[in-house]
Amino acid sequence: MNKKELLAFCKEWLSAWTGNNPDVLLKYYHKDALYVDPANREGLKGHKEIGRYFERLLDVYRDWTWKPIEVFPIEKGGIVKWECTIPVGQETIHEIGLDIVEIQNKLITRNEVYFDRTSLVAAVEKKRRDRRLINL
Repeated sequence: MNKKELLAFCKEWLSAWTGNNPDVLLKYYHKDALYVDPANREGLKGHKEIGRYFERLLDVYRDWTWKPIEVFPIEKGGIVKWECTIPVGQETIHEIGLDIVEIQNKLITRNEVYFDRTSLVAAVEKKRRDRRLINL
């Protein structure tokens, strides 16, 4: 893929992360894809494992939004610098990270996600504490 094609692919793919449509998102992945992120450092393999994870993740983060900032074509796909906005309770977390994506026939065969999730984890913990205080 050239840079223009990669950017168009990433805009579509990243927009599929918003909402709660794991089946739509999974259509961007090859049936034997490898998916790695900070919560799954050993990786998830194939539609069954990745699909179960996407179902849980997208159910929790229905309103987050993703957009590419820059793309860098590489031999087997691209490196994508992205921005994500994540509503968590009363806070909105803004993250910037990178994905390494290998793409074959317009399907992702490998997706490695890298970002510092410290702010996200802290906001989730605060939301849990606040909920416990309300329920006391």
